[in-house]
Amino acid sequence: MQHHYFAACPKGIEGLLLKELADMGATDTRETVAGVYFEGDLELAYRACLWSRLANKILLPLAKVDVESGDELYKGAQEIPWAEHLSIDGSFVVDFIGTNKTIRNSQFGALRVKDAIVDSLRDSEDRRPSVDKQNPDIRINVRLSRGQAQISLDLSGSSLHRRGYRTQQGIAPMKENLAAALLLRANWPEIAKSGGALLDPMCGSGTLLIEAAMIAGDIAPGLERSFGFEQWLMHDDDVWQNLLQEARSRRRVGLDRELVEIRGYDANLHVIRAAESNVIQAKLDDWIRVTRKELKDFVQPTHKTLKPGLVISNPPYGERLGDIESLKYLYAHFGERLKEGFEGWQAAIFTGNTDLCRGTNLHSYKKYKFFNGTLPSELLLFNLEAKNFMRVRERETGKALKLGEENLTEGARMLANRLHKNMKQIAKWIKKEDISCYRLYDADMPEYSAAIDIYRGIDGDTYAHVQEYAAPKSIDEDKAAKRFTEIQAAVPYALSLSPDNVSYKQRRRNKGTSQYEKLAGDDSKQALKIKEGGVQLEVDLWRYLDTGLFLDHRPVRLKIAALAKGARFLNLFCYTATASVHAAIAGAKFTLSVDMSHTYLAWAKRNYAINGMSESVNRLEQADCIQWLKDASANGVKQQFDLIMLDPPSFSNSKRMLDVLDVQRDHVELIDDAMKLLAPGGTLIFSNNLRTFKLDSEALTGFALQDFSRASLDKDFQRNTKIHKCWLIKHNT
Repeated sequence: MQHHYFAACPKGIEGLLLKELADMGATDTRETVAGVYFEGDLELAYRACLWSRLANKILLPLAKVDVESGDELYKGAQEIPWAEHLSIDGSFVVDFIGTNKTIRNSQFGALRVKDAIVDSLRDSEDRRPSVDKQNPDIRINVRLSRGQAQISLDLSGSSLHRRGYRTQQGIAPMKENLAAALLLRANWPEIAKSGGALLDPMCGSGTLLIEAAMIAGDIAPGLERSFGFEQWLMHDDDVWQNLLQEARSRRRVGLDRELVEIRGYDANLHVIRAAESNVIQAKLDDWIRVTRKELKDFVQPTHKTLKPGLVISNPPYGERLGDIESLKYLYAHFGERLKEGFEGWQAAIFTGNTDLCRGTNLHSYKKYKFFNGTLPSELLLFNLEAKNFMRVRERETGKALKLGEENLTEGARMLANRLHKNMKQIAKWIKKEDISCYRLYDADMPEYSAAIDIYRGIDGDTYAHVQEYAAPKSIDEDKAAKRFTEIQAAVPYALSLSPDNVSYKQRRRNKGTSQYEKLAGDDSKQALKIKEGGVQLEVDLWRYLDTGLFLDHRPVRLKIAALAKGARFLNLFCYTATASVHAAIAGAKFTLSVDMSHTYLAWAKRNYAINGMSESVNRLEQADCIQWLKDASANGVKQQFDLIMLDPPSFSNSKRMLDVLDVQRDHVELIDDAMKLLAPGGTLIFSNNLRTFKLDSEALTGFALQDFSRASLDKDFQRNTKIHKCWLIKHNT
């Protein structure tokens, strides 16, 4: 006997569902918003419940009722012969969707239908079934729209996206039928048939992996769950048992095939544990492997040669501005991993923020619109071939200043000559050490009191960052202004740079939080990425007084990287956490970075993202470091660290701090508190940039002190050895 049915599904996958049902044998199929109408016998309805990877519900319409009032709804529902469908000893629930002028909420509509069902059965049986909202035997679905209520028997029971394997989940998990739809759009069935692998570098709780394995293994998604029709009075169990036997046989055959490689990775250990649990629950642990791994380490597995396959992922796409900024780097890093290690593969990225996908610098050949819950989203597909890799648009550098030496003032020529001389002295060293950011000039000539630093971005563009030290009050303002004009003329000329690639600032002593505030710079100019050692970092030459990277601490950061493997690293007064990134990339067990500034911590988050690192083992904490240290030492040593960086400012009276910090006065207490957190055999690196600083070694006789100051200065800072002081401090053995 043929019946009319309705298959409900998430918006955006109706076309896929129509094809799926047609392939099962459905006739008279018709697509509508969030569903498909179709016809077929009872076996087809059962098959759809068991095998549909895309539907939410399979509904058997029982009646269509014109509804202007609650009484009309009640009357129409009562006329349905409920005794043919529901056992008087069973339980049911009514799912009601829609409103009109008199039925103003779904609870009222559900109540009127429930009353009609109960009264109908009571009239015929003199008893009534019970209502069970949690685990009913039968679900009744009512949809009210345009003055009509469609009353249907829900053959599926709970939503079909609930396969029964997901016992644990991460944040904002993807529904199983949406995951299946993404895999179908990404052509996974054909890739799997050809023996291609599937990898997900940000797999969360593993939904994409499990759905992929079920498709590759020809496993019915509903094989491990129950359905609403099993308690239906008109249920044909012989038909159902035949379908189950067929599905179990297909599963055995599917799992006996040579396994395709399906692997998932995530930086978050908690969600990896959830993925492991779900994979085991799905009985697919022989097919699927999940591992905690940072995005920076995402490469093809090396245990065997893989056929080109599919890389698919649902990366985070954030809601807060700070998240968006760091995620731009995450997507860019994802694109780099794909271009470097997966040429010849297919890739699919599912996101609710397609602007972020542009950062991958990959050209998508196809886009599909979906809804992830209520959030409009897109699936972007990529052929990972060199011809499809976008070239990063070259930065508009303009032309160098067209001033010949004869057009420079005598003072500007002197400064230009000094810059040429300094560059010649360090050029070989820069090339040998592969240094991209360095100090070229630091008030070498008293008349031109400025620091001039060079930054070469990873895109190859070169910039100069000029910080003019504030002139003494004894210097005439007009003379100071003239000298600044001469600096502006000399720097682009000497370095063959466009004036647009030179940033000019004047340093003054800052108070409170002013050091965190933006300057009146050009917001149209973007931060740039630079490389130092084995890490990439963000620097901003335009909008803040400091660039985000203290160049004089380069050897200190590299020292930290050398000591960090397997270490627990604490970074106090972390600034943009560049030292922490070095430690993390070098193999630190975990890092904890503490700073009072939300601005700098957001910057630190971006620095991690650039390098494909997450915060799962690289924690950022906003706190007053002085109070944080006091609390940590006063509460007993709950956590110890093998490596600590303590680099306080010379002076701070920020309103957000409980105390005023004076590093000369307070350094002994700071070091004492930090050493309470240092594990035996560990190293504390203490540094500060107060040029008159003197370490109170007598007050620190309980520790082994090594003056690291001279060794911590590279060739570009040896003209001024007072720029910072640095010590390596250990417990006495």
